[in-house]
Amino acid sequence: MAEDSTRSVGTEAQLGKSEGKKRRHKRGTKTVGGATKRGMPLEYPKHPILKCLRIPQAVLENNAGKDCTDREAAKFAGLGWGGPTAVEISSAIKYGLFERPSSGKVKPTDITRRIVKPQTPSDKVDAIREALLKAPLISDVYKHYRGENLPEETSFLANTATETFKIPTDRVSEFITVFLEDLQAAQLLEEVNGKRRVLDITHTPSEVAGVASITTDDHLKKVKVGVTVEAKDTCFVMMPFANPIGGYYATIYEPAIKKAGLTPVRADTDIFATGKIIDQIWTGLKRAKVLVAELTGRNPNVLYELGLAHALHKPVVLISSNEADVPFDVRHVRVIYYELTDPFWGEKLIAKVAENIISAIKNPHEAIQFPKE
Repeated sequence: MAEDSTRSVGTEAQLGKSEGKKRRHKRGTKTVGGATKRGMPLEYPKHPILKCLRIPQAVLENNAGKDCTDREAAKFAGLGWGGPTAVEISSAIKYGLFERPSSGKVKPTDITRRIVKPQTPSDKVDAIREALLKAPLISDVYKHYRGENLPEETSFLANTATETFKIPTDRVSEFITVFLEDLQAAQLLEEVNGKRRVLDITHTPSEVAGVASITTDDHLKKVKVGVTVEAKDTCFVMMPFANPIGGYYATIYEPAIKKAGLTPVRADTDIFATGKIIDQIWTGLKRAKVLVAELTGRNPNVLYELGLAHALHKPVVLISSNEADVPFDVRHVRVIYYELTDPFWGEKLIAKVAENIISAIKNPHEAIQFPKE
């Protein structure tokens, strides 16, 4: 039975408890061995946002936006009632285009109004972006890639969807199609040197109170699930010492690493032992649970340390203000890009680095150049 669909009052009572349980189990699927099995509803919307807007829009225009039953909503849109229509309404609910004021009733939301009847030039795009941030799993995968280039190979995106976000293998193609269409609709993809970069809007001022905190701190908590980090665990920072980039250690990287729950270490400020500096760096690299590399400026010392980190098979979070400073042979690894012209770049970078540190610990294959065989 399609989720969010209506049923006649008393139907389950007539069927009895055992039959009711059977019907509830048919509502969705669960993952078993990478494929879907009946028993648990899939979380993500099955439609791209612009393809499940027509029913909320019809209720808004033909019913003055008042609440109605699912069947009535379908009728306002000129659709017959059935499983596909019920699933389309379910998708609209997941994006926040519909709300349920009471059981079995739907009502268009302010998000729908702003998309259909925008009052300012930015209303429509802002509302679509808000809807994307509400959508289960679509929102999580967006936050995972924000500020980064999408993988050029669709198979890499599919691997992340299945391994990190547990999208069933037989649904991953459908999910990727929905995800990419949503990014396009929300104008969250930009072309940079022939690659698709995902814009980071997590700290963009919004009319909706609390959006920024929901998309950063709450998302970090999700990323941390299943990861054990102790205060004694260190994160070694490879970066130029001279300003202005050297100043990012105190303002960006130290707060980000502490936010992730690790102890930040940088050679010039935190390693005080006597002896050769390279010996101290080597020790810091070996002890670190994860490393951060600021590649902006192509500092030779940073690149040398990065080579040592790769030789040690250490997970490294790569960061740069531009793609030209990222060595060609590591561009296939995840890289965080930040834009200094963005007034919120510092806040965004702190949140993103903290998340990627945890991701590197949780999924080291994404952050290790040469995994051990």
